[in-house]
Amino acid sequence: MAAYLYRLGRLAFRRRWWVTLLWVAVLAVVGFGAVKAPAAPDTGNSMPGIESQKAFDLMDQRFPGAKADGANARIVFVAPHGEKVTAADNRAAVEKVVHEVSGGPQVAGAVDPFQARAVSKDAGTAYATVTYKVAADDLTDAAKKTLEDAVQQARDAGLTVEVGGNALATQPAAGGAAEGIGIVIAAAVLLITFGSLAAAGLPLLTAIVGVGVSMASIMALASTFGLSGTTGTLASMLGIAVGIDYAMFVVSRYREERARGHEPEEAAGLAAGTAGSAVVFAGLTVVIALAGLSVVGIPMLTKMGLAAAGAVAIAVVIALTLVPALLAFLPRAVLSRSARRGAKNEDAKNKDGKNKDAKAKRAKAKEGGEHNGGSRWARFVLRRPLPVLLAAVAGLGAIALPVTGLQLGMPGDEAKSTSTTERRAYDALAEGFGPGFNGPLTIVVDAKGTADAKGAVHRITDRIGATKGVVSVSPARFNAAGDTAVFSATPSTAPTDEKTKDLVRTIRAERPALESATHASFEVTGSTAVNIDVAQKVQDALIPYLAVVVGLAFVLLLVVFRSLLVPIKAAAGFLLSVLAAFGAVVAVFQWGWGADLLGVEQTGPIMSLMPIFLVGIVFGLAMDYEVFLVTRMREAYVHGDRPGQAIVTGFRHSARVVVAAALIMMAVFSGFVGSAESMIKMIGFGLAIAVLFDAFVVRMALVPAVLALLGDRAWWLPRWLDRVLPNIDVEGEALSRRSPAAALPAPDTTQDRESAHV
Repeated sequence: MAAYLYRLGRLAFRRRWWVTLLWVAVLAVVGFGAVKAPAAPDTGNSMPGIESQKAFDLMDQRFPGAKADGANARIVFVAPHGEKVTAADNRAAVEKVVHEVSGGPQVAGAVDPFQARAVSKDAGTAYATVTYKVAADDLTDAAKKTLEDAVQQARDAGLTVEVGGNALATQPAAGGAAEGIGIVIAAAVLLITFGSLAAAGLPLLTAIVGVGVSMASIMALASTFGLSGTTGTLASMLGIAVGIDYAMFVVSRYREERARGHEPEEAAGLAAGTAGSAVVFAGLTVVIALAGLSVVGIPMLTKMGLAAAGAVAIAVVIALTLVPALLAFLPRAVLSRSARRGAKNEDAKNKDGKNKDAKAKRAKAKEGGEHNGGSRWARFVLRRPLPVLLAAVAGLGAIALPVTGLQLGMPGDEAKSTSTTERRAYDALAEGFGPGFNGPLTIVVDAKGTADAKGAVHRITDRIGATKGVVSVSPARFNAAGDTAVFSATPSTAPTDEKTKDLVRTIRAERPALESATHASFEVTGSTAVNIDVAQKVQDALIPYLAVVVGLAFVLLLVVFRSLLVPIKAAAGFLLSVLAAFGAVVAVFQWGWGADLLGVEQTGPIMSLMPIFLVGIVFGLAMDYEVFLVTRMREAYVHGDRPGQAIVTGFRHSARVVVAAALIMMAVFSGFVGSAESMIKMIGFGLAIAVLFDAFVVRMALVPAVLALLGDRAWWLPRWLDRVLPNIDVEGEALSRRSPAAALPAPDTTQDRESAHV
């Protein structure tokens, strides 16, 4: 593979205009397709295989025209202190709001609180429920304005009015200004790392091109494959992050090869053949992790994973083609200032056939010099491998302890800022009607084929109403055919309370006896039940997902490193970092440790999809760092370094770039912590802290410590397996045979050999 990518890199360098114009053309074509493509249909967030989704499907079938997942608004009226909503003036204001809203566009119905007995016992609070014919995303501005104007009239009349539900809820957004700051920080890290504006700008430029191509492709294919507006969120986030990283690794290797004395075209070819090989396999691990999200069985998650995998694949291709082409336009500009001066002087001397010895000296003096922070840290770990290993494992293990109390759920309005009307409506309803009122359970009774449908529904209603933990049930509402009914059961506990989960299980456990007695079946749904079912579905899928992803990645790393122990060590290190990240997320967002520092106003369960997101994304990124760091060690070992020397060599050449890549990832992900939405804040914090643990603790401390303790055994592979595995030559051994100048520099000084010996 190294030889093939070497030729590809040189070809892109020589044909820089063609390659650059080709990518510009691709961007223009997919951009045109995105503009002309029809809007994607609203497929909803279907969750096949769970009971609550089956109930929604039954409601859509038996109650035509009343969309089960349509938009809704719950208008909460609170009387001034000492007054009641039932007072004549207040009642008139409430009824006027209901009347005006019921006649608004797209409204399916509005329920008067006085007719529906939706008034608190102290008569201080009442609520009106408004249902719409379309989903929240499809509500028109006119429909929203009608609701807002009616609410404002009631406020002008002296009532406190808040609106819950999803009709007026704003869509979660990324970090906004904070996310922009993250990109600025990433640019600053690149500039400090490379010491050149051109070298810092090139990865940013190619990453933007890659994200542009991937996002335009998603928009162009949205209608064909039913991709929603949120499908590209993960693709955009990962596309920019890995796009910068992959280009940075190639540029860094190009600078290193130039420092060894190679001409620009040769250096670009060698960079593509060596760093490019690592990019290919690092990208494959990320693609495997993202495509593996389909194992969970949630269509939305599958589409997001595949779209993000496509964005990563595009980033890999750009790193192998567009980056070498742009290097041809900036052969000296991407070098550091001192290297540019040296390259200019030596190019002049080379015209007279001089300066052969100077090239060898420059290989030592420039990029990746023998005495840098990476090599010094590696020698420190080699002198104390066991204490470093124990400290890393103990530290991550201690941080991971809170994961034992992990509770999965889907934070709702209670997790929003108190500045939102949804949160204030939630609090008002909880105070006026009890904590369980914000998460009623919807019971769908299927009495089709039953002789006495109404009697069966009445019996089921009474039985569920008498269940411990249920404070009230609403009157059943029948469909036109009279064979299906829907009613609500209000729990005594909050939607995210563990007792509410137990109540849902208890009600479902009563089903066999009731079906036998009434010959009618029922299912439990509603937002609370959906969240419980999704959390259970994700929890059940986590182990199979881990098995598939880790198994495939193990095989891939086995081929790359031709070692049994290195892939095992990589997987174990990943599990440590991801568990520690989970522990930190639980400590902050569930237990409230340091929550004020991040602006978390309400603690609660961890988002149901968080484990899958964190495992999938962090696994791919962790294997990125593993491949880039350990590949350089393997490369040095194959070229003759002792195990300890190989570790020092790998850190000398790769540590700075891996640290920069991790800082860039953390900067990008930390931008999401600035979001006002608790879920986005949680995702940003989880990803940033996971990268911190994996890059700076696992890859920088645990990896060299384990390899130092293993010595030559780290690279052991049974002979029979060595014969079976394909030789893909990630280390570039074929390139060193082709050109002696491409070989690694001579081993370290005597001092380095003594300190690095294992």
